[in-house]
Amino acid sequence: MHRTLPFLTILFFFVGITKFRGQIDRWTAPEDAKKLVNPIKDKATSIERGVKIFKTRCMICHGAKGVGDGIGGKALNPKPQNLTLKMVQSQTDGELFWKITNGRNDMIKWGPILSEEQRWDLVNFVKSL
Repeated sequence: MHRTLPFLTILFFFVGITKFRGQIDRWTAPEDAKKLVNPIKDKATSIERGVKIFKTRCMICHGAKGVGDGIGGKALNPKPQNLTLKMVQSQTDGELFWKITNGRNDMIKWGPILSEEQRWDLVNFVKSL
């Protein structure tokens, strides 16, 4: 029993560091993005539209529940973000809009593909997770 204790201690240490590192490795939007104001007033309708966009554009990597477990994201590095985490949910609408618009690494730059309203709809959906 005493031999497994050091192994388990080391295992938990590395699991803890990996988990912690993933949470502090933040993708930061520029300061001016934080000030962007979400122009959508009817959030319920926007979220309904956002669900449809998410299912056709984002779910493949972010997964059906937005936790980053989609089949398309399995081989990506870094992995798709878990959109339900506090560090995502606590961001301003403007920060999320900027990230959706500009993409990063393997995440598509949605600005040229989706309309401004569609990107705000995605922000509203992500905030509803």
